[in-house]
Amino acid sequence: MGSLITEDPPVSIPPKSVSSDDTVPPFSYYQQAQSSFKPPLIANNNAFLGDVFSSSDTGRTTNAMSAGFYRLEPGPELVYTYTYDEMKILVDGDMQISQLKDSKGEEMVKEEVDAKKGDVFFFPKGAVVRFRTREGGLAWFCGARARDGA
Repeated sequence: MGSLITEDPPVSIPPKSVSSDDTVPPFSYYQQAQSSFKPPLIANNNAFLGDVFSSSDTGRTTNAMSAGFYRLEPGPELVYTYTYDEMKILVDGDMQISQLKDSKGEEMVKEEVDAKKGDVFFFPKGAVVRFRTREGGLAWFCGARARDGA
C-alpha cells in the first residue's frame, strides 16, 4: 500500500455570492488525498481513521456529513458500533468485513465479506461490524456525522 504522509493541506475555493443575504460555502479540494492524507491512529496500533472534509466545518449544524479515510493494517481486528449511517468503498488492499449485530442489537449470523478494491458498503446506525485484513486495506468513507464524531 505504501506510506501515507500529509504534505499539503486541503485547499478551499473562494465562495460565490448567491444573493445579498446568502453565500454558498466554498467547495474544498485535497489534491492526491489518497496518497498524501495520513489518518490518525484510533485503535490497536493498526487502525487509522481521519476526516478529510466535514460539512460541519462550514458552520452547518444540521444534517452533518463527514468523509475521509480508514486504514487497517494487519493485526488485531476492529469491532465498531456505528452511531450514524455510513457508506464505505475499499480503494486499496483487502478487508474482511462482517456484521455481528443489527441496528436493534440482535445477533446476526452473516457470512464475512472478503472485500476488494472497488467494493462498496452501507453500515446502518446501530450496526456492530468487525473489520479484519490480511495484507492491509484503505477505504474512503462518508458518514452522517460531524467532524471527529466517529
